Amino acid sequence: MDWLEVVVHTTTMGADLVSAVLMEAGATGTAIEDRYDVTSSRREDGMWDMIDEDVLSRMSEDVLVKAYFKADTHAQEALLLAGERLRALGDLGFDAGSLRVETQNVREEDWAENWKKFYKPFRAGKRLVVRPSWEPFEAAEDDLVLELDPGMAFGTGTHETTFMCMLQLERYVTPGCRAIDVGCGSGILALAAAKLGARDVLAIDLDESAVKVARENIEKNGLTDRVRAIHGDLLQRREERADVIVANIIADVVIALCGPAKDHLLPGGTFICSGIIREREGDVLAALDAAGYDVDCRLERGEWVCLAAKAR
Repeated sequence: MDWLEVVVHTTTMGADLVSAVLMEAGATGTAIEDRYDVTSSRREDGMWDMIDEDVLSRMSEDVLVKAYFKADTHAQEALLLAGERLRALGDLGFDAGSLRVETQNVREEDWAENWKKFYKPFRAGKRLVVRPSWEPFEAAEDDLVLELDPGMAFGTGTHETTFMCMLQLERYVTPGCRAIDVGCGSGILALAAAKLGARDVLAIDLDESAVKVARENIEKNGLTDRVRAIHGDLLQRREERADVIVANIIADVVIALCGPAKDHLLPGGTFICSGIIREREGDVLAALDAAGYDVDCRLERGEWVCLAAKAR
């Protein structure tokens, strides 16, 4: 299959909003390339084992959001819709960059190989290591290695929001606990919870293609006995309860989710929420307080905040 690749030039602050706009316009998947993810994440932060300077030299100074549309009769209409919504981002009162749009046709096999040049094994926290399935990695004795192929789903682990969630999971997941990953994308956080000792993990996503990718990654890691991925809308019509619920989404969804999530937490449980841009942290804190939570741990990287909250 041929794809229409749409590349939008933006900023770190604007990347997730641009990605959301493109997905709403019908993109099958998006990928974000941000130099900040590499240059701010050195060994002392516990993230990268090495920096590939050749890869870094090829990265744009702008943050690039790449979206992929099926190259069919609906692609042009989708592109027009995306352009209209992207122009509206300029009125939101923050620097979203030039929002310049580039397009090209890409064969599926070319896309699948080209983006892999930018994705290398990295360390997320003290023990978790994310290894792309095509990359070799020599693990240390205590390393917990996640083998991951994100496919067209969000969640490589390199974005600040995902990385902070993994740090929080290291803090709050205990052997034998239960966990729920809401908006699981590639399944990276669900896999991390299982690697850290959770005995039962539910991964949920509204995007059926993400669920497919998550299931493939669960199988690849030999965790089908402990992790299951399902198609669903947040926690609607679910009865499961967990010690840890993690949601790496966006601020508005976190605000809507924090009340229902409390009903799914076991006594003493923790709600981890990320995808919160700093300008919206106050809104999320107010929603958590109103829903009956106390913030137990706050992390910040770049423009993003991750909160771990306990129900009162």
